[in-house]
Amino acid sequence: MNTHDTPSPASASIALDIIGTVESCYPDKFGIPRQPGLAPQATARLRLDAPFGHRDCVRGLEHFSHLWITFIFHQSPERWTPLIRPPRLGGNHRIGVFASRSTHRPNRLGLSLVELAGIEYDPAPVLILRGHDLVDGTPVVDIKPYLPWADSADNARAGFAPEPPPRLDVRMSNECRQALEARHDGESLGALIREVLSQDPRPAYRRNRRDDRSYGVRLHDLDVRFHIETDTRGSGDRCESIVVVDALVPMA
Repeated sequence: MNTHDTPSPASASIALDIIGTVESCYPDKFGIPRQPGLAPQATARLRLDAPFGHRDCVRGLEHFSHLWITFIFHQSPERWTPLIRPPRLGGNHRIGVFASRSTHRPNRLGLSLVELAGIEYDPAPVLILRGHDLVDGTPVVDIKPYLPWADSADNARAGFAPEPPPRLDVRMSNECRQALEARHDGESLGALIREVLSQDPRPAYRRNRRDDRSYGVRLHDLDVRFHIETDTRGSGDRCESIVVVDALVPMA
């Protein structure tokens, strides 16, 4: 028998079923926190599809506070390279794709730890998620409960990302504050804007340099326009520390 006639497990193709789709507060990739949990006010609805949208599939899930969501980076290109440039390293250093959490992966699979805020039925189950990092329309392929005694390792090492990224100060214009006060969700939306922009969503190569550009991040039904102000310390060193929110523009 020719051993090449039988595919090895490593070369075999495996099909994955999409069990549901995410309805997210992030309409676009730009501005999404690079890890879950960094924007606790971020909310999403995971709508399960038939035949996975049966009540029995989520029976008992309400007893867990957090979930592992396995999903597909559907907006990332299918091509991948062995080396990538993580934004955390300023986009200047290359590391192996499997030493990163880059979206450009051989199988484009992502794993996100999210808070389960509730379950609704419409009539199929809809999971209410918080603190997520999922773009609108994300296809989900699996859900598992988070077990703190099994899924958290003591004395774990975190390589080139040993701690959360530093945050910038965020300042709202008077116009933005008034616009938020007029909304029923103004308080939570304002908190989400601060959480997202404090992480400086600009490309890594735009940081730590003079930047006169204006940017826009889409959150819920708004295009949030902002720019960076430079704060010069007494030593003369530049320190980009303030994100100024200029306008909240309804999306067309």
